[in-house]
Amino acid sequence: QVQLVESGGGLVQAGGSLRLSCAASGRTFSNYAMGWFRQAPGKEREFVAVVSWLRSTYYGDSVKGRFTVSRDNAKNTVYLQMNSLSPDDTAVYYCAAGSRLTLPRRGPDYDYWGQGTEVTVSS
Repeated sequence: QVQLVESGGGLVQAGGSLRLSCAASGRTFSNYAMGWFRQAPGKEREFVAVVSWLRSTYYGDSVKGRFTVSRDNAKNTVYLQMNSLSPDDTAVYYCAAGSRLTLPRRGPDYDYWGQGTEVTVSS
């Protein structure tokens, strides 16, 4: 079992930045690809970013160039640095851990999920 707890969400103005954190506990964190997803009200869950256990990364098209995903295996934590935020980024952000693929981009490819942290971007 892996437990994931997100933090760092909040209210920010358009153009601003936030850094989300996801702290993991349980099984060996470094063995897992760590992904971020988001879900806006009335919309489907959307892939945001993923970082592999080797620290390679992949981003969704809507966040490419604005968001950066990273991990600190010594702290069992993955981060999502979000810059140039717009109201379209408003959503609940979830982190997830997956062990079967190097850079999983689909929800079913992940084994564990956090409870989510809410991000609201005002215009």
